[in-house]
Amino acid sequence: MARIAVVCPAFFSHLRAFEALGEQLETLGHHVVFLLPEGTEPMVHKPGFEVAGVPLPPGYDPEATIRRAARPRGLPGILRTVGDSAAVTDALCRHGPAILRERGIDAIVADELEPAGGLLARHLRLPFASMAAALPIERDPSMPLPFLGWSYDPTERGLARNRGGELVGGLLLGRQRRVIRRWAQHFQLAEIRDDRDCLSDRLRLAQTVASFDFPRPADTLLRPVGPIRSTTPSPGQAFGAPRQCDRPFVFASLGTLQGHRFELFRLIAAACRDLGAELLIAHCGGLDPAQAARLDADHVVDFADQMAALRQADICITHGGLNTVLDALATRTPMLALPIAFDQPGVGARIRHHRVGETLPAGRATRAGIRTRLERLLAEHDGFVAAAAPMRGDIARANGARNAAVLIDALVARRSDAVSVPGLAAAPPVGITPHGAALG
Repeated sequence: MARIAVVCPAFFSHLRAFEALGEQLETLGHHVVFLLPEGTEPMVHKPGFEVAGVPLPPGYDPEATIRRAARPRGLPGILRTVGDSAAVTDALCRHGPAILRERGIDAIVADELEPAGGLLARHLRLPFASMAAALPIERDPSMPLPFLGWSYDPTERGLARNRGGELVGGLLLGRQRRVIRRWAQHFQLAEIRDDRDCLSDRLRLAQTVASFDFPRPADTLLRPVGPIRSTTPSPGQAFGAPRQCDRPFVFASLGTLQGHRFELFRLIAAACRDLGAELLIAHCGGLDPAQAARLDADHVVDFADQMAALRQADICITHGGLNTVLDALATRTPMLALPIAFDQPGVGARIRHHRVGETLPAGRATRAGIRTRLERLLAEHDGFVAAAAPMRGDIARANGARNAAVLIDALVARRSDAVSVPGLAAAPPVGITPHGAALG
């Protein structure tokens, strides 16, 4: 049995994927320890998992950080979110070595969006796997950054566009990269320069399927294992209201971080009303009762049993979160994606690329724009369903959580896969203040 540490951002969808993976690792005899910022420990819902809290800088408020991430207003909001992430990475690198040694950790599974996982594993010479709960950050020159909604274009024009995107992305992620480089220097990891360098060079998992992605090189290290889902029943309430079979049925959810967007739900409800469609809205607790009552929708709930709702739905309206999109593909449900932030524009680009739905950036959404796209999805419904058939088959065969756990189990069994680097005491590197804020 190995003691395996999970290092991931304290976001609901990421934690649910890692909990599902942890369940399967436990069935293989391993013990799972979540390494999370102090104050976010209750976000791990499954009883029995060990959780280690990492001290944060004075004044750092995890709840405020999550609220800011849900509302990244313009360039200042993006930079603030990057700064928040950098502060967590710094805290993990500062306190992680002692915590992991104290807990007797044998291996690490790190979310691709938390570079501290790879830094800590290399520093402590532990075998580790990277896992993408969102779109993978691994890419080649023909692949746009995952947070951009650009189409796949392997021509010279597309390659030049992607190079420009990389330059801009590097500027936006500058604070995070400075923290990575300072800790890499302190840990004597000269080869580490940015977040992609922090990925495992042995095992990289992704909870998507290759048939939904853009084309990747044949020599990629990425292993798309499919959706990583828990076998524990969903806490969402079942949709038990009688279907009005003479009306199209639309299920709308903007996920846990974006469920507060009342105005966007209002536009969705108005467009569905124009079409005479029956609408179920699941706002994931983002709206208060007064707001929910004001929505002109047939059914408004906090949480729904998403798979059950999608099996009945003719159309899914989503923010483009990877979990919802994979569920819609699995249930033969064409989508209208309204990307807002993070990797959602990149997910939307893949929806367009494979013609499994329509997209409309949330910031440009109007009642008429939503209605027009819903009309197209209904008129060409069978074509969208047919286009998703390869993805649906791959998802049905995937058994993502189990396969990911088996691959990690095999990695842990081969201790020689650990990266050999000198170990150092975790004193703060030059350029990092005693409380963990990156200078500059």
